[in-house]
Amino acid sequence: MKQAIMIGAGNIGRGFIGALLEKSGYHVTFADVAENLISAINQRKSYTVHIQDRECAEWTVTNISGISSANQELVDAIAGDCELITTAVGLRILPIVAKPIAAGIRARKAAGSTQIMNVVACENAIRGTSQLREAVYANLSGEELDYAKEYVGFADCAVDRIVPKATFENPLDVAVEQYTEWDVEKAGWKGERPEIQGLGWVDNLDAYLERKLFTLNSGHAVCAYLGSLKGCRTIVESIADPAIGHLVHQAMYESGEGLIKKFNFDADAHHAYIERIFARFQNPFLEDETARVAREPIRKLSPTDRLVKPLMTAYSYGLPVDHLIFGAAAALHFNCPEDEQSVEMQKKIEAEGVEKALEEYTGLTPDNPLFSRVLDVYRALSFSKKG
Repeated sequence: MKQAIMIGAGNIGRGFIGALLEKSGYHVTFADVAENLISAINQRKSYTVHIQDRECAEWTVTNISGISSANQELVDAIAGDCELITTAVGLRILPIVAKPIAAGIRARKAAGSTQIMNVVACENAIRGTSQLREAVYANLSGEELDYAKEYVGFADCAVDRIVPKATFENPLDVAVEQYTEWDVEKAGWKGERPEIQGLGWVDNLDAYLERKLFTLNSGHAVCAYLGSLKGCRTIVESIADPAIGHLVHQAMYESGEGLIKKFNFDADAHHAYIERIFARFQNPFLEDETARVAREPIRKLSPTDRLVKPLMTAYSYGLPVDHLIFGAAAALHFNCPEDEQSVEMQKKIEAEGVEKALEEYTGLTPDNPLFSRVLDVYRALSFSKKG
């Protein structure tokens, strides 16, 4: 039987990646530091994935086991007949899990194994697998490194699935939305590519990473910042507001036209993708709070992130950006005492003016026509907020 190790047994690990692997014929060994979670997996030996969306469904995951990722158990599992390692632990934890992965590779070499193993970091990050690979390589040397380069593949991917908050009698049960996307780049994979339900093999991952950034992340952020300004608590509440809903929808289309130009996407197919993403924002089961989606505004205003990069890309092709501008303008208004970046941003605006904040955070300069356009919308939103 095919063997996979899912490092990270949280909601994404169980409800998304691990569930798809089990559904595709793998025995999935969940590895986690949470002992109560691992004990529950080994005692119950199954859990149910509940799809909570406009159409609800469920299926049971049974071919599973659990081990601790904090001791030798994980190293031993990797050293065995593991074919695939996936992670869902967060970017910050990848350097930590790199150590047992490296130790497992070292043990495979010592045992003379020539079995191919692949590693895919399923994180909400740009090329997380490449970052994990470098951390693993840093723990290997000489012949160990040569062995890893020959027998271990590291394939970058893009993942997308929202996990609603839900409580079930079985603590392992997890709720997910219907939509799922898991795109894995062919170039980093070694050996034969398996058929895994929900996994798509792609040549140019950058196009898919930017498609998500320009569509889901961008639309989500614009919705959150405008909703926050209007006092909406959740994304569902925000998108239901006719003015916000219309503006978000148009902003997603403006960013989409930039993507179509940049990557030569099929226009009809990309417009259909936009509509699928927009529909997700309206899922009544997704109690996604605007404050959570809007947090860390300084990062989200950076030139390479979800608000400014789509704006600049579309603008560079001479395309309309009238609605995309609202994203950056509204983000500058985000005022949340519990968010460190929001506090820092508002202090800068108060001390040095919004013009200085706009230039420093977005990279836009006063000589760029977009600079004054963003400021105009910012001031219009200020008036609206006071009104």
